[in-house]
Amino acid sequence: MDERPTNPDRELVEAVLRGVPGAFERLVRTYQGLCWHIVYRMVRHPEDARELCQETFLRVHQCLHQYRYESALKSWIGQVAYSIALRHLQRKRIPLVEPDAGDDAPSPLENLGDGFDLERAFGDAQAAHRLHAAVDALPPVQRTVLTLYHLEEASIPEIAAITGLASGTIKSHLFRARLRLRAVLEGRLGVAV
Repeated sequence: MDERPTNPDRELVEAVLRGVPGAFERLVRTYQGLCWHIVYRMVRHPEDARELCQETFLRVHQCLHQYRYESALKSWIGQVAYSIALRHLQRKRIPLVEPDAGDDAPSPLENLGDGFDLERAFGDAQAAHRLHAAVDALPPVQRTVLTLYHLEEASIPEIAAITGLASGTIKSHLFRARLRLRAVLEGRLGVAV
């Protein structure tokens, strides 16, 4: 009797590769939220995001045989979505980060615990509306990193696997995004966060 622990990623991938009816649809259902969060936060246009999500899953279907189980399937699919959204923004010549936020700039903060509680900020409906508008106003990479970290609950290493960014760069983007969000909530609403 085989007593090896089962790996849901491996089982799903192998089912898709074998052509098991419904397997690819199950993969799409499982990861469509992740794909949408990444792509929509990058491009911010619903029609473009829908097309890019379709392109993502088409690419996943075409390249699934290349998946080597070295990272979680979530990270691999996220990386495909991020790459497709990134190429879309580059084709449209949309800046990916703030002009002064170079990826190689050293971040003085290694600790993400800067006291900003994103969930508490969502408590008030007006604050939530302002927060959503402020998140939408962030540069694409900051929006995406913030979404992955707070909404998808991805770890820094998972975000690094998806985006290809260094951990310090991710932490810097998170810190800068939180500073901007804090300024919006404190400045416009008088909410101390």
